[in-house]
Amino acid sequence: MKKVSVVTVNFNQPAVTEELLSSIKKTNTYARLEIIVVDNASKINPVPGWLVKYPDIKSIRSDANMGFAGGNNLGIKQATGDYIFLVNNDTEFTPGLIDGLVDTLETFDDVGIISPMIKYYSDKGLIQYAGYTPMDYYTCRNSCIGLRQKDQGQFNHIIGPTAYCHGAAMMIKKEAIDKAGLMAENFFLYYEEVDWCEMIKRTGYQAWVNTDALIYHKESISVGKKSKLKEYFMNRNRILFTRRNAPAHKKIFFFIYFLLLVVPRNVLAYIKNKNYAFIPMLFKAVWWNLTHSKNSSNLGYPINTIA
Repeated sequence: MKKVSVVTVNFNQPAVTEELLSSIKKTNTYARLEIIVVDNASKINPVPGWLVKYPDIKSIRSDANMGFAGGNNLGIKQATGDYIFLVNNDTEFTPGLIDGLVDTLETFDDVGIISPMIKYYSDKGLIQYAGYTPMDYYTCRNSCIGLRQKDQGQFNHIIGPTAYCHGAAMMIKKEAIDKAGLMAENFFLYYEEVDWCEMIKRTGYQAWVNTDALIYHKESISVGKKSKLKEYFMNRNRILFTRRNAPAHKKIFFFIYFLLLVVPRNVLAYIKNKNYAFIPMLFKAVWWNLTHSKNSSNLGYPINTIA
């Protein structure tokens, strides 16, 4: 039996993380399981308490906020499993989740990364993810299959390729990570898992979804549905992802499209909704990409201001 390492990242939400740990304990039937919690420099350090409360769990403290990619990478480096299961701390497990994903990875050698079906925790009959469509690199847009659809069985028993796995829950073969490398930490938030899927696929592995496996997601607890942080990194990283992955001719088209259509459209939307503080975030995101290499570790955002 292969060993699975579950890795999750906490940032200022110990109660939410403990709800995840409780759900794993209640539902898990998989024998060879390792759980790793990375605290991403929370204001109040929960690790000493977790070491006492959860002696069987690896609790790691980062002295700096390393973002989604950096926090998960820290956990991956400490993992000893054959498969690494990255899950958001605002998710909750269901029975058979790990078993189903492991079974697929065991059965198909060319599958390197896989996600379960994801439903909203607040409405357990509402789908968030049942796969992704391929990226249109002319616009850097794709679609999430099943998003906000009522589950009426339309995506049952889908076990097969998808364009991308979902960052809220994705299990990866350790050998695929060894070949592709860790997630690019200069994304910090957003697009890093999509970029990682591209990295993994370039090594010859496939990304799959298994809708018979299910996880619930509380979504947007850590960042919020609207924030300057989100607007900056969503725009910055959309451009960065294209720079890192698009063919040259599509990259050129995208830059023109983004500057002439997306920027004016977003500015008008910000003004209409009175989100005036988002305007400089958009221009800051564009400027970063014009002045930094695609591998730059300078995030262009004061991370120490994140609450």
